[in-house]
Amino acid sequence: MQTHIQPNHKVSNNRPSFQVWWRLMRPHTLTAAFVPVFIGTTLAFLETSIDISLFVTMLIASLLIQAATNMINEYFDYKRGLDTAESVGIGGTIVRDGVKPKIILNLAFCFFGIATLLGVYICMNSNWWVALIGLIGMAVGYLYTGGPLPISSTPFGELASGFFMGLIIIIISFFIQTGSITSTSVLVSIPIMILVGAINMSNNIRDLDGDKKNGRRTLPILLGKEKSIRFLAALFVISYVWMVCLAITGVAPLWTLLVLLSIPKPISAVKGFVGKSEPIQMMPAMKATAQTNTIFGLLLSIGLFISYFI
Repeated sequence: MQTHIQPNHKVSNNRPSFQVWWRLMRPHTLTAAFVPVFIGTTLAFLETSIDISLFVTMLIASLLIQAATNMINEYFDYKRGLDTAESVGIGGTIVRDGVKPKIILNLAFCFFGIATLLGVYICMNSNWWVALIGLIGMAVGYLYTGGPLPISSTPFGELASGFFMGLIIIIISFFIQTGSITSTSVLVSIPIMILVGAINMSNNIRDLDGDKKNGRRTLPILLGKEKSIRFLAALFVISYVWMVCLAITGVAPLWTLLVLLSIPKPISAVKGFVGKSEPIQMMPAMKATAQTNTIFGLLLSIGLFISYFI
């Protein structure tokens, strides 16, 4: 397959710059990795003292797995002819910067390998069942765009990303610190699971037309654009209502209602999709969706932390 390169992106024999590798990791998606770790660890802080080394190790491992998943996405989308130099929202290291696809795939596997080694340390200091869950998570990261039937081409992309990058990471982060799983840790993880899935949903809304032409069957393709935007709005509403219910019923501290301060972001995200037809026009809406998860998650962590002292 011929590589497409924009005229203003020259490929030389020089090594790719740091900016190239940074774009490859798609940093705007990394919020789906570090926010759940912060929340799970903060929940654990309410019950026990925190092992900082375990927290840092879990954080790095989660970021590596997310970055590796993005690289595998870049590799397979290129191989299937889905990415071109004009594609919006991609790292562009292959089609615009001329990096060899095999290098990107090997780098992804290297990241998985480092995450596995970090996982061994986590298991040695917690429980070896964590290793099984971690391996399943990496397998899902690969199969999201790899394999004969990529998850990203089905209506289950949002569910898979939300479940593994939201709920599971929070539960593991909580478990490795406390040695247990509580109903509160599970219930508090639900809105983050939804918001991580919403990041995926926003990406699929942006790429709806292109995905449809390439034979994908994503959720937005099944719903149609207008219903998809309404569905995205419903996901935001459910996340906030869920947290309000947890705070009112005493499952979560009242201070967690700080998450309500982030409401302008999802409103901006939904409005950003309405009436837009070109992928480039929808990029601010997708960014606002990712920021919703980030700000919501950080405010939730702050609320949990404050409640410990009050």
